[in-house]
Amino acid sequence: MRICQFLDATYLKTAVQAHISEQENLQNVITLVEEAITYNYKLVMIRAKYIPTVKKLLLDAKSDVLIGTVIGFHEGTYRLSEKLEEAQKAIDLGADELDFVINYQAFKKGNVKLITEEVIQGTKLCLKNNKVVKWIIEVAALTNKEIIVISQLIKRIVLQNFGEENAKNVFVKSSTGFFKTANNLPNGATLERIKLISKNVKPLQVKAAGGVKNYETALKMIALGVDRIGTSSSKKIISKQPNTNPIDY
Repeated sequence: MRICQFLDATYLKTAVQAHISEQENLQNVITLVEEAITYNYKLVMIRAKYIPTVKKLLLDAKSDVLIGTVIGFHEGTYRLSEKLEEAQKAIDLGADELDFVINYQAFKKGNVKLITEEVIQGTKLCLKNNKVVKWIIEVAALTNKEIIVISQLIKRIVLQNFGEENAKNVFVKSSTGFFKTANNLPNGATLERIKLISKNVKPLQVKAAGGVKNYETALKMIALGVDRIGTSSSKKIISKQPNTNPIDY
């Protein structure tokens, strides 16, 4: 197993959030891309404004690393029209995969109609443009029962509207990694939460994000049926894999 091909290497902080200059933030993105090229990660997950720079770096390196970005990040409460506009811009810039933050707050209030429309319209836009779409449900904001219900809902919407043949291009993703929890509780993927998602969304794909910081945890996630891992600890994860020569990845 080549664990590098499960990794969505992630840097989503703005310069303000990182408390650094814009140029320093751009350099962080460039460093991530150079690392992804070296270790052959599946994808780099970055803010949309950096897509042109990243695309050029990957083309110059003749790299197969994909480009992902986030939509409606990180609150998920943007209007659907705003999310679709943001998604179209990212597609036009050259994104390969789009991770939408679903309006989980509306879901918690019982607004299934809004969630249904988001999933239909966002998935339709991505599939029409031959892009992969991922739906971030923000598990730390949900109960276990809510994780099950929203996972089943997304699965049902996708299969009914786009067919099982498109299941490989639609993910349910655990977390943004930005959700603030009380008492320092985990704000992202845990084995319990991922088990619930995987059990209730297959044949859709599963992305574990938020809190996967080492090789051992990554292996456990994959054993639970995870197809992709979003992490800012890609290098740490891959350094623990046997045969750590980059050409072996």
